[in-house]
Amino acid sequence: MIERELYLRQIDDLIGKDIIKVITGVRRSGKSVFLRQVMDQITSPKKCFLNLESLDNASLLSVGALHDYLMAVIRANSDKTFIFLDEIQMVDGWEKVLASIKADADVDLYITGSNAKLLSGEFATMLAGRYVEIEMYPFSYAEYLLQQPDKSFSDFIVEGGMPMLGELGVGPASRVSILEDMFNSVVLKDIVARHNLRDTDLLSRLITYVMSEFGLVFSANSISNYLKTERRSFSNDTIMNYLRMCQDAYLFTAVPFHDIVGKRLLNVNEKYYVVDHGLRNAIVPRNAQDIERVLENIVYYELLRRGYSVTVGRNGTKEIDFVATRTGAVNYYQVCYLLGAEETRAREFGAFRGVADNYPKYVLSTDQLDFSQNGIIHRNIEQWLLDGQ
Repeated sequence: MIERELYLRQIDDLIGKDIIKVITGVRRSGKSVFLRQVMDQITSPKKCFLNLESLDNASLLSVGALHDYLMAVIRANSDKTFIFLDEIQMVDGWEKVLASIKADADVDLYITGSNAKLLSGEFATMLAGRYVEIEMYPFSYAEYLLQQPDKSFSDFIVEGGMPMLGELGVGPASRVSILEDMFNSVVLKDIVARHNLRDTDLLSRLITYVMSEFGLVFSANSISNYLKTERRSFSNDTIMNYLRMCQDAYLFTAVPFHDIVGKRLLNVNEKYYVVDHGLRNAIVPRNAQDIERVLENIVYYELLRRGYSVTVGRNGTKEIDFVATRTGAVNYYQVCYLLGAEETRAREFGAFRGVADNYPKYVLSTDQLDFSQNGIIHRNIEQWLLDGQ
């Protein structure tokens, strides 16, 4: 089992504190295992773990039943009780349970969920200021190698970072089948069932389109035009609602554009990136052909892991792949497969021309040679991923 050190560091100072720890992220990204790892950090014997998707706990999926069960555990003795509730969204009204036991007992609460709406609505109102969110992503490249040290960056580009793949140790064909099952689990449980969708054909076509076009700029209108070629017709509002459902399930992330000169977000079409490029390859098996966009996808989610807020930069008529902001500081990134051709170097390094600030500017590629120039730093993307900087 690979310790998720990045997330353990984030939660370490919060253990035992009077604040609810909420771990979110796409299904099968390792949240349940992480809860167990947090439990192992706690020496107190008074711990309660419930996987609310397990049939063993089906009788606890109501507010009253869950509340009564947890209060019985809490009353067993007078020490602080550490409570871990996995996939809490299975219980309608679960926020009432947490608010009640937090008000009535000495508890330290940890919950996980696979939907972004977990932290909206009634929960946000009832427990505002009394929780902290930690969003968990599939394995980074460094974590992937820790789990499977015989693998390479080329393998990672194809397989992605869903933790279960390495745990099972199966061959390529079985890996594709497992990724397909993971994808179907996200779609069926966190999108179709949660929203009671009937038109699963539209959802399937929309997801396939976004996975095919990830890393490119497109709009609801362009999706609508594509669906018309498939002899399906839907309003832009319907398409946007379906896209939001996919984002709520952490399947995609929409990245806005940022005007670097005017220093403002632009009201234009967004780019979408896929939470795990291995999932994408299982559904749209083109990672090798779309290598530059796959590399962009990898860099984007690595920046999120490192705590950056990320936008796409607009520098006049030029585009900068990522503007990454953290604690007031900014890094700029261009991502490219190979820089061997002079025209490619001119394009990638030239994207920064006219950006007047002195923040670091990087071009990331798979090249081993150092092409740094004019104060712009070139890094080998594999080494950048492993350096953690």
